Amino acid sequence: GLTGTELGTLYSVNQFTSILFMMFYGIVQDKLGLKKPLIWCMSFILVLTGPFMIYVYEPLLQSTLSVGLILGALFFGLGYLAGCGLLDSFTEKMARNFHFEYGTARAWGSFGYAIGAFFAGIFFSISPHINFWLVSLFGAVFMMINMCFKDKDHQCVAADAGGVKKEDFIAVFKDRNFWVFVIFIVGTWSFYNIFDQQLFPVFYAGLFESHDVGTRLYGYLNSFQVVLEALCMAIIPFFVNRVGPKNALLIGVVIMALRILSCALFVNPWIISLVKLLHAIEVPLCVISVFKYSVANFDKRLSSTIFLIGFQIASSLGIVLLSTPTGILFDHAGYQTVFFAISGIVCLMLLFGIFFLSKKREQIVMETPVPSAI
Repeated sequence: GLTGTELGTLYSVNQFTSILFMMFYGIVQDKLGLKKPLIWCMSFILVLTGPFMIYVYEPLLQSTLSVGLILGALFFGLGYLAGCGLLDSFTEKMARNFHFEYGTARAWGSFGYAIGAFFAGIFFSISPHINFWLVSLFGAVFMMINMCFKDKDHQCVAADAGGVKKEDFIAVFKDRNFWVFVIFIVGTWSFYNIFDQQLFPVFYAGLFESHDVGTRLYGYLNSFQVVLEALCMAIIPFFVNRVGPKNALLIGVVIMALRILSCALFVNPWIISLVKLLHAIEVPLCVISVFKYSVANFDKRLSSTIFLIGFQIASSLGIVLLSTPTGILFDHAGYQTVFFAISGIVCLMLLFGIFFLSKKREQIVMETPVPSAI
């Protein structure tokens, strides 16, 4: 196995590379509209996952770590770490063009994650390689779906997608409202990810007499939460349409602050378990609101750039910059102080959002789709 230092280096290199690919994906996909060269790239990477993981990546990590780091960063950056954001932004473009809600489609991704996580745990206990081959199998299915979805009467792009120019991207980065949005994301979503991914799992497991029991129960709780998240993802878009993206985003941050603060105030496993389930409401609220906020306030042709750079990269950089100070505070003061500090910062950013985020809503215009050759 890898040492702690090697593992840390591995994650850092992967994260840095994914940020570069997010920038590339966002700008290129906005120029492509709904054309699918990047989606085809994703298909090939998924199909190659099994052979790459088993015959290339695993042996290199054991023999030549530096080469494994580079190849792994390229592979995971292209196909997974940045690819997830690409697929989210592509789905949102599809939703606007075909007049359905992004969240309703995205809900099936959450259901798939819940089912996949359940079976992956079973297969992992037999052999991790089974999971890698299954990814390749479903990658082939994903490729077949792309091959079938070619009907020119249905496949289309927005009429103005091809007109995106360099000046359009520059205009976004000169927009004061864009940087207000980025600051808000760094001060909320970044801290929340640090809390939810780095601190909460260990904190939750420590609430039980046996750490193993806590870890196992956390797995069950997380699976149930993902199912609830899928249900919420399907219905929350209609709530966001009613209250507006700014208000929905602020409500999501209120839930975020309450979750973190509750962990500072309570140590009862039942209460903390219920608090964890609020994640199922919070995440759909925030993600869907981010898309609707970007479409309402910026050039909608640049939705991939706004999402991947303004949301994904901003939160990733925030995690990189804030994880170490948070860890130092934890080492010196413990969970309770860290949770109070994070919830306090999130509350301050909530006030920032109330005063500075834009109240604009998207003006719904039923556009006529135009054909596009793939």
